[in-house]
Amino acid sequence: MENNRFIFLINKYWFYIFGLSYGLFVGLPFLAPVLMEFELTWPAKVIYTVYSFLCHQLPQRSFFLFGEKLMYSLTEFHNPWQASDNPLVLRKFIGNTDMGWKVAWSDRMIFMYSSALFAAWIWFPLRRKLKSIPVWGLILFVLPMALDGITHTISDFAGIGQGFRDSNAWLASLTNDSLSPEFYAGDKLGSFNSWMRMISGTLFGTGIVLYGFPYLSEIFDNKVAIIKHDQIRLNQLREETLEKINVNQNWNEG
Repeated sequence: MENNRFIFLINKYWFYIFGLSYGLFVGLPFLAPVLMEFELTWPAKVIYTVYSFLCHQLPQRSFFLFGEKLMYSLTEFHNPWQASDNPLVLRKFIGNTDMGWKVAWSDRMIFMYSSALFAAWIWFPLRRKLKSIPVWGLILFVLPMALDGITHTISDFAGIGQGFRDSNAWLASLTNDSLSPEFYAGDKLGSFNSWMRMISGTLFGTGIVLYGFPYLSEIFDNKVAIIKHDQIRLNQLREETLEKINVNQNWNEG
């Protein structure tokens, strides 16, 4: 009985369980720089290590808190860290007291996971009115990140900071250099690459929610309905059994 009630509560309140646990998952990378700022290095490094399996953590594509800037260019990490463009070396840099401390995952991951959280909380009160988007709709939401991620990966084969997505000379040529050099080159906040990671990550997270959550809601709602039906049937059987017992007792007494 207690086990059935536990299963019932999980299925009935699945969204709140998701919201709290997933919210913690999304928030922990921001806790790491806060812990570093207060010199709580051991728990901070645990967070950095755990999230390093989920993200490249390259500093030039990450946000920094408690420092001079929110984001830095690749060359700005050479003096305080190592004059290396090796991604395995770069990703180990978590910051210092001057530059601030790195959020435990990259800007793309922040927008992707955070947008899913916010989209889910917006979807939830509207879930009775919103149907799942079609597969082609999901593809449209996912495609920008696939294109941006694939082109970044291909570009990085030329070396970090050396590829066509680092200079974006092709974009400058298409737009006749009508925008500032800072917009075309690099990964800093406000650059083309930064905007693309923000937009594609946000679309990806939102699309996953709009496609998948209506199905999840249907599954959990059906499970709740089944449990309720089984409980009602069980109560009816109990009442029928008790009624038969009472009839037999009255018959015997008579």
